[in-house]
Amino acid sequence: MRKLLCVTAHPDDEAGAFGGALLLYQERGVETSVICLTAGTAARNRGTARTNAELAALRRAEFAASCKLLHVTHGEVLDYPDGRLDRVNLYEAAGELVLRIRRIRPQVLLTFGPDGGMTGHIDHAMAGIFATTAFEWAGRPDRYPDQLQQGVTPHRAQKLYYHTADFLLPDRQSISPPTVTARIEIGRERSEKKQQAFQQHATQAPLFERVRQNLGDRLGTVEMYHLAATRDPRDANYETDLFEGVTEE
Repeated sequence: MRKLLCVTAHPDDEAGAFGGALLLYQERGVETSVICLTAGTAARNRGTARTNAELAALRRAEFAASCKLLHVTHGEVLDYPDGRLDRVNLYEAAGELVLRIRRIRPQVLLTFGPDGGMTGHIDHAMAGIFATTAFEWAGRPDRYPDQLQQGVTPHRAQKLYYHTADFLLPDRQSISPPTVTARIEIGRERSEKKQQAFQQHATQAPLFERVRQNLGDRLGTVEMYHLAATRDPRDANYETDLFEGVTEE
């Protein structure tokens, strides 16, 4: 079965950045999974939460509701510190993702680039760095060999993509975005459903209009990606399908 794994930093990233691809490929029979590294407790917008624990519970529930709307097969929120992923032990965080890659066994992995995505958020950048390291290491038996005693085996995902765009946000710190190598047409209906999934994150309601202007209006019915690495050596080429060239195993 074809499988896609998306690694994000915060609840709401799965919808705002990757929601169209998650919907499109689920409709094509691909099993989709999302691993979110933090519960988003550093957010300024906190809804009715009075404590970080309350906010974490709210945001986990919102993440689950968004994943349900996006028809995500498996969604999981880990417990790394929001706003401080740059201080997390790389070997530990990459190991958590390696274990999940070995269990889920995706052919395609989506995440952010080291630029931090369109917003340049440092947590997005670190999520991408952890995911990239995991992509490279999950297939090697000399990385985290203790995991192999737990019944999992090494797995080499075939393609790694970074979320990107062909424009910059004027109200953000400057970034150097990954080159666009794939444009995925998600269609008007999926674009609207992607926005509906984002709006499941009710604690972040003050951001809805800003996100709509930055992403919905500018991106329209397209999501853009950069092919960062492949299992099998290949020449660069422009793509309209993230599963182009993927072989079923």
